[in-house]
Amino acid sequence: MTEGWPLTNGAIVVKRVFIKTWGCQMNEHDAERMAGLVAPMGYILTATPEDADLILLNTCSIRDKAEQKVYSDLGRLNAVKAARPEVVIGVAGCVAQQEGRALLQRSPAVDLVFGSKGIEHLPALLTEALTTRRPVVYTEDPIGLAPTLPADRRERVRAWVSIMEGCENACSFCVVPATRGRERSRLSQEIYDEIASLCASGCREVTLLGQNVNSYGRTSSEGVDFAALLDLIHPIEGLARIRYTTSHPNAMTPRLMETLARLPKVCRHVHLPMQAGSDRTLERMRRDYTFSEYLARVGELRRRLPNVALTTDVIVGFPGETDADFRETLAALEMIEFDNIYAFKYSKRPNTAALVLEDHVPEPEKDRRLQAALAIQRPITRRKNDAFQGRVEEILVEGPSKTDRSRLMGRTSSNLVVNFDGPPTLIGRLVQVGVIQVKANSLDGSLDA
Repeated sequence: MTEGWPLTNGAIVVKRVFIKTWGCQMNEHDAERMAGLVAPMGYILTATPEDADLILLNTCSIRDKAEQKVYSDLGRLNAVKAARPEVVIGVAGCVAQQEGRALLQRSPAVDLVFGSKGIEHLPALLTEALTTRRPVVYTEDPIGLAPTLPADRRERVRAWVSIMEGCENACSFCVVPATRGRERSRLSQEIYDEIASLCASGCREVTLLGQNVNSYGRTSSEGVDFAALLDLIHPIEGLARIRYTTSHPNAMTPRLMETLARLPKVCRHVHLPMQAGSDRTLERMRRDYTFSEYLARVGELRRRLPNVALTTDVIVGFPGETDADFRETLAALEMIEFDNIYAFKYSKRPNTAALVLEDHVPEPEKDRRLQAALAIQRPITRRKNDAFQGRVEEILVEGPSKTDRSRLMGRTSSNLVVNFDGPPTLIGRLVQVGVIQVKANSLDGSLDA
């Protein structure tokens, strides 16, 4: 028996694990899976690193700012390691996959490095670190199907379910192929069984996760694509809502759109990254579609799902982006009128093709362009939200409001947060709520409106 879970009279000695996560919903779910993997070893979650026996920094490298926060935290953890040398400090996720053994030179306090491709091996890697008391690094490429892993979920009503890992696209700005590997889809029956088990335990909404979720099954011999998967899980008893992220425009096929429109449990919200409105920029990004092709997919989506809420990602200041290119992106925002956008300044990332591109945009100009894009979008989002005033919306009640624990909160099918007064017995139920006030980032509602 190793130091990871010593036994006393047959009982597991409880140890504590602290997990800090940066990044996307996939990273958040990875944190749940890490907690689920170490739970049989006697580890329970704790809220602070100071009393933890195992500290895991679950990292994101999609932008430089997120990566630098990791190194800042590692610097602060040096004091924890000095005070308690026995604590195991691990770096997981995309920065770990990207940097590998170099992390040990930069942060000597680190005992364990495993990339986003190696989460399934966490128990064995931790055991090795505990028994040998030497740093352990694992960044090998995975093979075969994406695994089914246990997860320690914090929410009862909603759950993230990973259906695939990796990406086959080669966008010139993106680190995902390097950090998450090539596409690997899980078996459809395993996904069905996981969701059925969740719903039997009270879950009412699942979010299907993948770096390119609507290309699910493309590299599998099973013959089940994303549309077929939605048809498979839709009848599961107790399941009220299905969400998914993130989609790629090229995989938003007419067959998939027909399925989205036909299945009532699939939420009327599509996140479809555009990235830029300039064909010249899209080509340098290696997005493999033109703006007119993207616009055609948006039009078809809105024709088939007239009430769909459409959100997108936009990168400003990409290498070589001229003023004229950027004006095309602003024109695209005005033309399409997204419900909301997630806009970012281009950030140089290692192991990406964009690093060799010329004509990098100066940081002050990136700042100006980011603010200009946001200024275009704000009134559009406000006008779309204002349209909910006085409407009655079906809400899945998730739990106490984040802003006032005495109230309840839930979301519309289009993913807008609604706060309202009501009894806790409503948690997990679909209820009709009247919208009485539109706020900057949420709606206020009433059961009596």
